[in-house]
Amino acid sequence: MPISATPHVGRMASRAWRAPFRTIAVRTIVTVVMLAGTAAEAQAPRPPIDSEHTPSGIGMQAGSALATIAYFPFKAVTAIGGSVVGGLGYLFSGGSKAAANAVWVPSVYGTYIITPDHLAGRKPVQFFGKTQSQPATQSPRPAR
Repeated sequence: MPISATPHVGRMASRAWRAPFRTIAVRTIVTVVMLAGTAAEAQAPRPPIDSEHTPSGIGMQAGSALATIAYFPFKAVTAIGGSVVGGLGYLFSGGSKAAANAVWVPSVYGTYIITPDHLAGRKPVQFFGKTQSQPATQSPRPAR
């Protein structure tokens, strides 16, 4: 069939050529708009860099997660065992809350999750909890 016999083929061919150009134009406009937004963000003042987002901060977070995975089961078993023993102490002492607290406070209270502050030495890890009247143990300062 001759091309002149099918007049709509020429129109279809021109539409076929227009579709890729339309796609390219839309993508170019979207890219320009996105780059303009990025340039505006680059000029805006940024907050100070937080140590949580640095490689060493991320490493400390990963280390604290691994340390918590290793530490938590021991602390949980101690807390559960202390709860049971403290409850028995309460029963066998005739309902003495002081006797139960003598077991409950050290076993149930304390550190459960290791944080980067614990790994950096800024905060002590307390396996056994302290009562309000007991001061937290401080490590002695080295002599100068």
